[in-house]
Amino acid sequence: MKIDKYSIDGKVVGQVELSDDVFSQEINDVIVYEYIKAANANLRQGTSKIKGRAEVRGGGAKPWRQKGTGRARAGTLRSPIFVGGGTVFGPTPRNYRIDLPKKVKKNAFVSMLSLKAKQGTVKVVEDFTLTGKTKEAAIIANSLNVPKGLFVTESEDGMIKRSFKNLASITLNNVTRLSGRDLFYAKELVLTESALTAINEKYSKGGE
Repeated sequence: MKIDKYSIDGKVVGQVELSDDVFSQEINDVIVYEYIKAANANLRQGTSKIKGRAEVRGGGAKPWRQKGTGRARAGTLRSPIFVGGGTVFGPTPRNYRIDLPKKVKKNAFVSMLSLKAKQGTVKVVEDFTLTGKTKEAAIIANSLNVPKGLFVTESEDGMIKRSFKNLASITLNNVTRLSGRDLFYAKELVLTESALTAINEKYSKGGE
């Protein structure tokens, strides 16, 4: 599959090849669902904690005598039925992490990339360098008509990251640390030419 390649000014300067092994595969909804579910679960800290009746401070003395008051028996004011008492069946620290097989992750990425290509939301731009100014990144996004989306680069240049940092509607990923969650939720996907080459190699059949 071939699509147009753009300059940072938004002009078509040629065409590039999208690997059919990556961008023209059958979309597996189940695998994508499992991947996004795992990605969301792995973001959870699992640090919520309540105190049970054995952990709440106080309550050592019996609040009133066993018989003769007309009230129900009570052994401690830290029982769950009293204000200030322990909580029943509340959250305790736990690990929400879900680990998926490497092959499942790869298939999920291929399905998501194929979905973006099918929707026509994939754009390829020439490799570029920036000086760290947000204005430069905003001009590129506007020139490509991408008010909201995901930019993926192959470069490790910190100035590019700095330029995109303050654009709330634009997310920047490096191709070696591509977030499937960012990819799935992106309205538009913009790949630099070198990032596209790396993705074609990484997710094609026989790739890592």
